[in-house]
Amino acid sequence: MPALLRLADGVLSVVLAPPCAACGTPLSQPTRGPVCQECWDSIARFAPPLCNHCGDPLLSWRENSDGDGRCARCRQQSSPVTASRAIGPYDGTLRAILHAFKYGGCRSLSRGLGELLRESAAEIIAGVDLAVPVPLHRSRHRARGFNQARELAKHLGVPLADALRRTRATASQTDLPAEARHGNVRGAFALRRWMSRVNVEGLRVVLVDDVSTTGATIEACAMVLRAAGAADVSAVTAARVVSRPRE
Repeated sequence: MPALLRLADGVLSVVLAPPCAACGTPLSQPTRGPVCQECWDSIARFAPPLCNHCGDPLLSWRENSDGDGRCARCRQQSSPVTASRAIGPYDGTLRAILHAFKYGGCRSLSRGLGELLRESAAEIIAGVDLAVPVPLHRSRHRARGFNQARELAKHLGVPLADALRRTRATASQTDLPAEARHGNVRGAFALRRWMSRVNVEGLRVVLVDDVSTTGATIEACAMVLRAAGAADVSAVTAARVVSRPRE
């Protein structure tokens, strides 16, 4: 098999010369997927010290030494989400890979992203009972062909349940200023209808999405799960827009 794969890679790279979906250089091993190994290896990943709640990088260990390990911003506000983690910042190579995955139809990238997320968020994923993907509205799901959050959730090694649904189509969060995003998704999620309803009462649930910007979508989903009796709600996303700089 290795010899056959090498032969296939050689033929494909010469005949088709497919470009890497992230950096655009010709793939030397196209049978391994649409992103080259150099791009996977160059993803910037979050490293400690991190805020125990939002997962943002902290300026120093000293910032994490007082209180409960949360950053100053998280200490000043309450949230239905216990803790959040991501692979890295929504920038550079990780952003390019996510764009190829989400908008370029490269659905197979979910495995590599999911495995990186599982590693980066191991402390959160350990012990949870259920992974719940953030749902798409049916119109957007129809247009895209898949829910990127659900594809990521498949690779976390946690039982998966589509416990939530979108009650209405909302404007893309990326098109809105930060202060308008909470209002945009307020009341936009609910438990699935009774025939396919998942009982989350007493369970430790992890919400899964591709990108967290202000956390508005995650918090709106978490509020529904908390109201349904979930014992704990955490969140993992492939990337996060870092709420910095903080002096």
